[in-house]
Amino acid sequence: MFGYLLARSGVAVTVLEKHNDFFRDFRGDTVHPSTLDVLDELGLLEDFLKLPHQQLTSVGGLFGDFPFQAANFSRVPGKCKFVALMPQWDFLNFLSTRARGFPSFNLRMQHEAVGLLCNNGRVLGVKVRTPDGTVEIHSDLVVGCDGRHAITKDAAHLETIESGVPIDVLWFRISRHPSDPDQVFGNINYGKALILINRGDYFQAGFIVRKGSFDRIKQNGLDPFRNSLVQAAPYFIDRVAELQDWEQIKLLSVQVNRLRQWYRTGLLCIGDAAHAMSPAGGVGINLAIQDAVASARLLARPLREGRLTPSMLGAVQSRREFPTRVTQFFQVNAHKGLQYVFDHPGPLKAPWPMKLAVNIPAIQHLTGRAIGIGVRPEHIARKTQRRPALLKRIAVATGVTAAVAVNIARALLKP
Repeated sequence: MFGYLLARSGVAVTVLEKHNDFFRDFRGDTVHPSTLDVLDELGLLEDFLKLPHQQLTSVGGLFGDFPFQAANFSRVPGKCKFVALMPQWDFLNFLSTRARGFPSFNLRMQHEAVGLLCNNGRVLGVKVRTPDGTVEIHSDLVVGCDGRHAITKDAAHLETIESGVPIDVLWFRISRHPSDPDQVFGNINYGKALILINRGDYFQAGFIVRKGSFDRIKQNGLDPFRNSLVQAAPYFIDRVAELQDWEQIKLLSVQVNRLRQWYRTGLLCIGDAAHAMSPAGGVGINLAIQDAVASARLLARPLREGRLTPSMLGAVQSRREFPTRVTQFFQVNAHKGLQYVFDHPGPLKAPWPMKLAVNIPAIQHLTGRAIGIGVRPEHIARKTQRRPALLKRIAVATGVTAAVAVNIARALLKP
């Protein structure tokens, strides 16, 4: 997304992808309303929604035998009142195809960044492993979008602040039947929590387990694991036999962390490279895209004009650190709620405060906005449209001239 936006602004950009395609499973597949708004502002939404996807209008589940709705997206601001469920490889193929239409966009597959080129503390480019050997690529700015295990942040010795996380997630596929629940995401019972992402004819399933417990689970064998799934989702009883080998089950070691400083001269980290997110809420990919939008808006012109400074990179962190910290705060506290589940291995009964809270529509809509839009959503361009009514109220209240009122209004309306 960052490469697309820079190329769209006339900046020469090279995107490095270490694989020969984008087809990798167990990645973020929830495209939230905030991201759909960005696609709409770029004129891409109509074509994007022609790709196969499912639309999630609410998020709910089963807590024991109690059905609940945790979030409702019907009142989120913006054009799309739903989360689009789409395999990430389709999203990446769509975006890279559109980006190739810009003459200044260069996507190099099978190019893996393995180190930074530095001189006197300044990052000048990257060392890249290719099928033909190692090469050097020089640039005015290196942007680390290489995830939670980023080579870029490690090579730059950027300090990481960790938040304790008590869970891991085991990802796997399991077939989906037409009679299965459509808008149900969570299945919580018998000390188990199972997340299901609808991909049409199968579920992308995430089984939440205690941190570091996967080796013990494997030692116990597949049959007890299958039984655990059936306890969480009884309608899986006729299909858990599809899991025949541990190779079908992938471990996601959950992390929640952030860099103390996201940049140094010539380098900027965004997305999971700057702040690893938990799967809670499925917001990681969307927060990363918000980073990309803000970064492109703040940096495209300085890059195009050759006047980028470290303080401009700091402005990106200043803009995006607050929503990151707020989101991670809620994720860490959501993890604490799972401790209650782990500590109750028998049939679960929903506590009365939960039954009361989830039946309040205002709470459902508020949660839907928090998940779907998030904190400080970004836009392709700052909104500078004047609001005559507000200008009039300011002018009347203060007695200032119209020109001064415009400046006051712009300051108040500044995103």
